[in-house]
Amino acid sequence: MIITNTKLSEVKVISNNDTFEDFRGEYVETYNRKLYFENGIDIDFVQDDYSWSNKGVLRGLHGDKETWKLISCPFGKFYLVVLDLNKSSNSYGLWESFVLSDINKKQVLIPPNHANGHLILSDKAIFQYKQSEYYSPGKQFTIKFNDPKYNIWWPEDRPTLSQRDQCL
Repeated sequence: MIITNTKLSEVKVISNNDTFEDFRGEYVETYNRKLYFENGIDIDFVQDDYSWSNKGVLRGLHGDKETWKLISCPFGKFYLVVLDLNKSSNSYGLWESFVLSDINKKQVLIPPNHANGHLILSDKAIFQYKQSEYYSPGKQFTIKFNDPKYNIWWPEDRPTLSQRDQCL
């Protein structure tokens, strides 16, 4: 496990090279509490979720003030954007992007007060995440994916959006 800091305070990229592959396929350990704790990540995750989407779908930017998220891509490939909205952070208002895929097996750890959104780059992809809090829609905030205030670059000009993400 290799943990890399990013330009955003507290956001980490986790590279997992602990895989086993043979003629039958591949085995990947995606989370091991003891190993994460030994590497300084002591978060009590309480809920796992995933969504799958088709190419060109953009979900987000969403977040809340309490939840840590550990995001991965077990199938396909997507472009992930994380936006720092923590007013006490040195990187407040900045964003960073990451490409996650079933090939690179990277994970991104996102702290509270950060919004995240993702755009599907492959024909289909699965966006998987662990959360430190139970999902509560009333506590979430949403930022328009192309809000000129943040000037976020997306590799797609006209993504497919949900009603929620269109009507901000």
